[in-house]
Amino acid sequence: MEIMLLDLFMIYFIFMVIFFLHVFFFEKKKRRNFEGIIGGPEILKLKAIEKIGTLLVATRFCGVFIFIFNAYGVVSFYMFVRMVDSRLGHWLKLLVSLMLLLKTQGLYVGITYVKSAVAKGAVCLDGSPPAYHWDKGSGTGINSWLIHFEGGGWCNNVTSCLSRKKTHLGSSKLMGQQIAFSGIMNNKRPFNPDFYNWNRVKIRYCDGSSFTGDVQAVNPATNLHFRGARIWLAVIEDLLPKGLKNAENALLSGCSAGGLASILHCDSFRALLRMGTKVKCLSDAGYFIKVKDVSGAPHVQTYFNEIVTLHGSAKNLPLSCTSMLKPSFCFFPQYVAPQVRTPLFILNAAYDSWQIRNILAPSIADPLGVWKSCKLDINNCSPLQLKSMQDFRLQFLNALKTSTNSSSRGLYIDSCYAHCQTETQEKWFMEDSPVLGKKKIAKAVGDWFYDRNPFQKIDCPYPCNPSCQNSGLAPPNNPEKKPPNGSAASVNMSTLLCGLLMLMGVMLP
Repeated sequence: MEIMLLDLFMIYFIFMVIFFLHVFFFEKKKRRNFEGIIGGPEILKLKAIEKIGTLLVATRFCGVFIFIFNAYGVVSFYMFVRMVDSRLGHWLKLLVSLMLLLKTQGLYVGITYVKSAVAKGAVCLDGSPPAYHWDKGSGTGINSWLIHFEGGGWCNNVTSCLSRKKTHLGSSKLMGQQIAFSGIMNNKRPFNPDFYNWNRVKIRYCDGSSFTGDVQAVNPATNLHFRGARIWLAVIEDLLPKGLKNAENALLSGCSAGGLASILHCDSFRALLRMGTKVKCLSDAGYFIKVKDVSGAPHVQTYFNEIVTLHGSAKNLPLSCTSMLKPSFCFFPQYVAPQVRTPLFILNAAYDSWQIRNILAPSIADPLGVWKSCKLDINNCSPLQLKSMQDFRLQFLNALKTSTNSSSRGLYIDSCYAHCQTETQEKWFMEDSPVLGKKKIAKAVGDWFYDRNPFQKIDCPYPCNPSCQNSGLAPPNNPEKKPPNGSAASVNMSTLLCGLLMLMGVMLP
């Protein structure tokens, strides 16, 4: 049925593609035969004329292409291309696959400032109002909600918080008006099969405490506000009358520091919604563990203790943990997750690149920079460094044991060198996305949420999984862009591809 969306303009576009590729790639033989008949200067003139003509044709082709590409669904066209059975099929599929990849990054969602929160003291580090991005649900997803915490580390002292205040991670004044929604936030079914038409909300991170801080006093010398917990409540209170109160399905998720927040606030999130709502939580790269660094020092334990103390987080951490342990211990998921009653899915790389860089081998524990190259690329690691990483994996799995004590738990622990795998399309759901237990991340999470199949899998040790991309890169903390409209990114990238194709044509002999 989707192929019926192709009208005369689309058909014209297809013929232009075929003609374009035919001129560039499949007329070589005829041209060489012709060159055998005439010689020298005539050939140069003919080639010059041909290149000019080709540029004109390609320019018109690109103009039509950009218009068509943004006026119609590329998925429909891809279905058509899959039916092409000719020598052009390969090139058409390659071209459209590239455009599909670019198009998935083309959804930009505007920002919403919760100005009413300021009166409640729910503000960013600099006192500016909290913010979120919301793409409304549709169809069967109209009453389903995905609430996603943005990640971005923490600040553990006044100095680091003052620096953070001057960025979008400490001030909504510095946040872009639009951000790209990709991966689990994507609005296209082929790229996000279970959550594409849900209400998808990304809560911006500007407090530096994983949304746990609450200190009433504000030092006028620094004007720093530690109000992360208030931000969390203010955003939810703003969303409830917008439809969240009627939610039938709700998933609280987050990446990195946001992934930690999704664990810490999991049960309280369920308590804020009406009875009967199906509520679950997903932590992506948020399972930070309490281990010593390569120098033998408890660096991360000290660091987390400073965060909890500075932000006054203790009273907002789960009571089920703080009633038994020191508050700073309750910033570690291994001590909190076992008591979480709401169904929880833990998605993490066993060789989490952020934890390798900042917990196992932080700069303070590596003054000579021996680990620098290894932390950038796991392929650069020495046998001794790989041994340390394998030991870290074992400690990670040991810290995970107490959190897998329920059949309602989901578990996807791959052997990739990565950090945050739900926000990037390449890792969430693409042809070459990571696979564990014959499932990509999106499929495993969707099956778990809808109770189609439970999923609790732990990968074999590195480097056993060939599907890992091992970039070690997390999604950028500043994904904001300001295109004039929602399709600007795809238009610009379409233009770039057209330019590359034209250049290829001009350079061909």
